Amino acid sequence: MAQKVNGVVALAKGQPVSVETILVPDPGPAEAVVQVQACGVCHTDLHYREGGITDEFPFLLGHEAAGIVESVGEGVTDVAPGDFVVLNWRAVCGQCRACRKGRPQYCFDTHNARQKMTLADGTELSPALGIGAFAEKTLVAAGQCTKVDPAATPQVAGLLGCGVMAGLGAAINTGGVGRGDSIAVIGCGGVGDAAIAGATLAGATTIIAVDTDDRKLDWAREFGATHTVNARKTDAVEAIKEATGGFGADVVVDAVGRPETWKQAFFARDLAGTVVLVGVPTPDLVAPEIPLIEYFGRGGALKSSWYGDCLPSRDFPMLVDLYLQGRLPLERFVTEEIGLDDIETAFEKMHHGDVLRSVAVL
Repeated sequence: MAQKVNGVVALAKGQPVSVETILVPDPGPAEAVVQVQACGVCHTDLHYREGGITDEFPFLLGHEAAGIVESVGEGVTDVAPGDFVVLNWRAVCGQCRACRKGRPQYCFDTHNARQKMTLADGTELSPALGIGAFAEKTLVAAGQCTKVDPAATPQVAGLLGCGVMAGLGAAINTGGVGRGDSIAVIGCGGVGDAAIAGATLAGATTIIAVDTDDRKLDWAREFGATHTVNARKTDAVEAIKEATGGFGADVVVDAVGRPETWKQAFFARDLAGTVVLVGVPTPDLVAPEIPLIEYFGRGGALKSSWYGDCLPSRDFPMLVDLYLQGRLPLERFVTEEIGLDDIETAFEKMHHGDVLRSVAVL
């Protein structure tokens, strides 16, 4: 029998979100109902509200979450009621060409719950990234539940569900940052600072944070940045070269996703260096015009990072363990704790760069 719970819904493009009564069905085969304990406010949710991802309104927002499995459907064996889980939007299929090649972190056919959650009048909801976690309970595919150590607080563990994993994975998984390497990170919001934290964890010795906001550069230092560059006051490419002996960084992460920052990243890397694009561009943006000889002459790699190229079943438990060991300061990403009624205000704070993460606690 469907349960009635409160959830944050974007009813129409560009309109403020509202708390609505939603119906959550009992889990079917390969599905789970999760009691959400905390969910971070991510830019992707704002993109959904603005119609920047699809136009399949209304949306049940929220996806960066942790909670307790309440019930599971037929055939579910990996998680059980009572398990503490982080929700993910990469429930790998095991059958697509990427999975068959042993690269499930690139799964091309990830899956979600088959049943739909609805408004009280029966209108079907589109859950953000197949999750919809700005709600007291949500229905997901069981593969979207990753069991982790319950000693971690939900406010912290849930951040691995999107932004922190995207940035940390961009540095470690996609960029391959290792001991003694240099890295520059352009854009020091939540994703960029996660890339800095990942580089610190991996043993990078020169970590250069680039932003146009001195507040964000101060945050970046807390996560391990050894150098900071305010790109409003200083040429970022020249500053990165100066900090790396004139050569450029081994890895440059663009956590903004604009043509100008991508061009900075391209020219700020060392020969045979790697550029990682993890900031999500809007559909209207195009790559900057760069002479083809520059691509050939510099070598290296230009990569996009999807969800930090993570495999949740591998990465989430490991990162929670590192947090519990005091080696990964996930708690520093939580700027404030809020309620479901505060999501619209949190969007404003995020848009103005006033927070790293607002986290809704249920």
